[in-house]
Amino acid sequence: MLNFEIDKLTHSIEHLESGLSFDTQVVPIDRADLKLVLKKNRWLFDWRSEWKRPDTEVYKLVAVDSPDVIQGIISLIDKKDHVNMSLIETAPHNYGKNKVYLGVAGNLVAYACLMAFEKGYDGNIAFMAKTALIEHYERTLGAIHFGGGLMIIRQVAANHLCKTYYDGKK
Repeated sequence: MLNFEIDKLTHSIEHLESGLSFDTQVVPIDRADLKLVLKKNRWLFDWRSEWKRPDTEVYKLVAVDSPDVIQGIISLIDKKDHVNMSLIETAPHNYGKNKVYLGVAGNLVAYACLMAFEKGYDGNIAFMAKTALIEHYERTLGAIHFGGGLMIIRQVAANHLCKTYYDGKK
C-alpha cells in the first residue's frame, strides 16, 4: 500500500522557500544511485530490491540543472492494459517540515500516466492506497477508489496530470 502525499501540483518542482520552478526529468535509476538511496540515508524503501525485480522499472526524478540529486523515485509495472505504481517516494529532503521542493510526488504520478499513454493504455494507472489517504488521492489526483484501497487514475485525470507536468506531451 502506498503512502505518499501530493503537496502541490506544479509545472515541474517548486523550491518551497523561493517559489522558483525547476525543470525536471525522469530517468531510469542506475546501480550507482542505489548506493545513495539507503535507509541509513533516511529513504524508507529498499530500492535495491525493487530495482532487482524483473517485472519492475524504477525511475528517479531529478532537476535538469542538478541531475546528481535525486528528488524522488517511482517503481512501475507494465500490466499490459495499465501501468501499476508499485512504490513511490519523495527524497528525505522533500518531506516533513523542512522540505525543499514541492510537486515531487505529483510529478512522479504524472510520469506514470505519461508512460501509460505512451504504451497505449489511455493513461490508465493503478495503485493501492492506505485507507487514510483515499480521499486525498481522489481530491488531488482525480483518482477513483475501486474498493479495498485500489485506486485508479483514468484518462481524463491522467491527461490533466500530463498537461500540468509535461505540457500535454503524450
